[in-house]
Amino acid sequence: MVSQVKKYMTKEVTTIDYDANVTDAAKIMTVDKDYKGYVIVLQKGKPKGIVTEKDLVNKVIVGGLDPAKTSVSEIMSTPLITVDPEDDLLKASQVMKEKNVRKLIVIRDEIIYGIITAKIISQNVQDYVDRSIRDIVRWTASLGI
Repeated sequence: MVSQVKKYMTKEVTTIDYDANVTDAAKIMTVDKDYKGYVIVLQKGKPKGIVTEKDLVNKVIVGGLDPAKTSVSEIMSTPLITVDPEDDLLKASQVMKEKNVRKLIVIRDEIIYGIITAKIISQNVQDYVDRSIRDIVRWTASLGI
């Protein structure tokens, strides 16, 4: 059985207030020693959107916006694309493929539990496949096939 998202998600998430400017978001993304490349936008403590590196490049730099005068709420991607902590990694990967994203916010009842990335999923799904193949080889060997 493929593991649940909650087992592999990153629990520490980077957040920013809805009214903060893009310069602040860029600083938060790059100052952290564990560079994440995103910030989740909160309005009154509730998750409303996400700003990623791609948003900074496509919407701010290419769009010619002044990052100091542009609110993160103006460029955030919304609605958030999410998964439940109980969902399995295969479902999360299907959502990523359908929505063409590399990060999913792990949410239940508007509470952020973490974030799961395509990189984390690919590493762990490969481990699952490898284990399954070994199990099949052992099973067939035990049958004398």
